[in-house]
Amino acid sequence: MATLTADTATKISTEAAGMFVDTYYPTLSSSRADVASFYMPASAMPDGKPLPVIVYNGNIISDPTAMQTLFQEQMPEARYEIQDYDCQVVNPHYVAEGTQGSSPASGKNMTILVTVSGHVKFGEPRAAAIRGFSENFVLIPNPAAATNTRGKRIKGWLIQSQNFRLVV
Repeated sequence: MATLTADTATKISTEAAGMFVDTYYPTLSSSRADVASFYMPASAMPDGKPLPVIVYNGNIISDPTAMQTLFQEQMPEARYEIQDYDCQVVNPHYVAEGTQGSSPASGKNMTILVTVSGHVKFGEPRAAAIRGFSENFVLIPNPAAATNTRGKRIKGWLIQSQNFRLVV
C-alpha cells in the first residue's frame, strides 16, 4: 500500500489552499448566496458539539446557513485583499465518510490548516476603512468530490473549522 510522502502532501495542501483562497474570498465579496457551499454539512462531534465550528470575530456562528445569512443580510459590501496564506497538513490519515476507499497516497485522506492574513474594506469603496484580518481554517476532503464521476466541478475541500478576527 502506497503512503503519502511529505512532498506529495506539501504539493496537495499548497494547491488546495491556493484554490480555496482564490474562490472563498471572491464569494464573500460578490456571490454571498454560495457561502454555505464552502462548509462541511452540519453534524456533531461524539461529545455533541456542532461541526463545522465557525467563529467570526469572537462570535460563534451556529452553522453554514447562519454564516451565509450573516453575509447576505447583515454584512456591508466587502472587498478582501489577501496579503499572505500558508498551509500545513494537520492529519495525514483523516478518513471522511465516503472516502474510505481512497489511497492514502492520493492525499484525499488528510486535513489541512490554512492561515490567511490580509485587509478588508467594508462598505462603499470611497468611504470604506481598511481593516486588517487574520483567519484560520481547517479543511477536510469533500466526499462528493471523491465520488464525482459526472465531471461536474465540485469543491475538493470543505471548511470544518474557521476562526476570523479583525486585527487592526
